[in-house]
Order: sequence, then C-alpha cells, then structure tokens
Amino acid sequence: MFSIAEGVSFDTIAREWRCKWSPDGDKVSLVAAQSALESVIDEVKKVPGVKRVDRIVCGGCLDFKVVTSLSAEDFGKWEATNFEPEVAFLDMLKAIDGISLIETQTYTIMPV
Repeated sequence: MFSIAEGVSFDTIAREWRCKWSPDGDKVSLVAAQSALESVIDEVKKVPGVKRVDRIVCGGCLDFKVVTSLSAEDFGKWEATNFEPEVAFLDMLKAIDGISLIETQTYTIMPV
C-alpha cells in the first residue's frame, strides 16, 4: 500500500482517456468513439497489472471516458510504454468529426 499523506493510502492508479462527443448526426461521433475503443480494448486489458477497464458515457454533458485501473506496483511499467496503446487510441479520436476536448489524466482510485 502506498500513501500520499497520512490516512490517504492507495494500491490502485488509473489512467483516464476522455473527450466530448457531439449529438449531431444521430450521435455518430459517439458510435465512432466506441468503435475506436473496441479496436484497442483487448490490448489494454492485456497490460500487466490491469484490474479493470471502465467506459463512462454521459448523455447530458457529452462525456466519453475510458478509465484503466492498475495495481500501483505495475503502473510505472505501463507509464514507461507511454500507456500503449494510448497514442493510437487518441489519434483515432482526433480523426472523428464531432469529437473535441481530448484529454488524459492519471490519478489514484480506491474504494471507500
């Protein structure tokens, strides 16, 4: 178990890939983002130390997020690969009309 501060410990680190999608054209950009995810999901799940991969979609704020949670011990190894296949996935998102605000974030995540 790692600790950020007294009483704030963790054993899981997550990498989030996120973007905004457009409702235009019967949500075609959301469909394309899902397709892009499906093209890399097997590779993501094979990353050593992966605990889970979650996809989050908000129809109100138009968020599309992918959160990959890994054991803290293994996270650095994935980081050393530049979070492969992150670049390929983000490039796919960039090529989709209606996708905007593509971002990434790393954080700890723990059940409470």
